[in-house]
Amino acid sequence: MMAASTAANAGAAKKILIVDDSPTERQFLLETLSKSGYQCIVAGSGEEAVLKSRTEMPDVILMDVVMPGTNGYQATRTIAREPSTKHIPVIMCTSKSQETDKVWGMRQGAKDYLVKPINAKELLAKIVALP
Repeated sequence: MMAASTAANAGAAKKILIVDDSPTERQFLLETLSKSGYQCIVAGSGEEAVLKSRTEMPDVILMDVVMPGTNGYQATRTIAREPSTKHIPVIMCTSKSQETDKVWGMRQGAKDYLVKPINAKELLAKIVALP
């Protein structure tokens, strides 16, 4: 049996939904997570995130906040309150850095909160630490 990194071992089983309206941010997260062995799906809006959370049943959702239409707070609240998706942990990944933003994100159902620019090591550590 070959030894592999903890992130790669954990990542092999995890499907991650990346939600961000910025193609640049989506690409950064996609590359970072794919290199660590995660299977990634992307959504460019809150509406798409809610739909894909139901159809794809990801293991983790990385949610931007500031998006046109349904924002990340609204999408997280919908996902966290829906019986079929409420078990999926959401990590907010946003430029909104105020303590009130973080508190509000957690109140909507997020399990964790990261401020952009996202630190790849910190993000991977938070994903691995999820139950």
